[in-house]
Amino acid sequence: MNSSDEKLTKSFYDRISHSYDLIADSNEHVAREKGLAALSIVEGEKVLEIGYGTGHSLVALAESVGTTGSVYGVDISDGMQKVSEKRVTEAGVADRVNLSVAITPPLPFEDQTFDVVSMSFTLELFPLETIPAVLEEIKRVLKPGGRLGVVSMALPKEGEKDSFLEKTYKWMHQHFPHIVDCQPIDAVGFLKNAGFSIKEELDLNIWTMPVAVLVGTTPT
Repeated sequence: MNSSDEKLTKSFYDRISHSYDLIADSNEHVAREKGLAALSIVEGEKVLEIGYGTGHSLVALAESVGTTGSVYGVDISDGMQKVSEKRVTEAGVADRVNLSVAITPPLPFEDQTFDVVSMSFTLELFPLETIPAVLEEIKRVLKPGGRLGVVSMALPKEGEKDSFLEKTYKWMHQHFPHIVDCQPIDAVGFLKNAGFSIKEELDLNIWTMPVAVLVGTTPT
């Protein structure tokens, strides 16, 4: 993603930050919640969410890590940061949540900082050629044996055909990428190629479009 594309993406998410829940989260929340459950966060862990959006997952993560843990977030949008800060404050967990705004990759954190990294409908927002670099950065900031949770739009399984909606979605992404900015990806393949071991894989559907819920781990 070049600097011009990054500015357009940032501007787009800043504009929709206060209405994002109505636009997308009403459809995404079930998959997002299943992804968080699959990560089995425990009290005291240090967790990073990439692409925290409007902050629903931040609240759930902060409740899971408890008063002895901490949650960090990085997002491209200042607007999303403001919405999320309000949400975690109202939920009473702001004392354990630290949010930043930055272009990824790279990630603005030291090596082996986190027990868990979580991404929900975020990995597929990156250009395909950038995804390996994103995953390398995630491996860098995860501790040995750390867990990566990914919820993403997925490609149809072998032998299955795209639904009409999926075909339309792909066409829209190809021709209007700043309106329909995410794309179905082979998340399992990307994680395996990056050196993650797949520990859990769940297949879901949103509006007939396949969604993958994955947990991968780094070598111990």
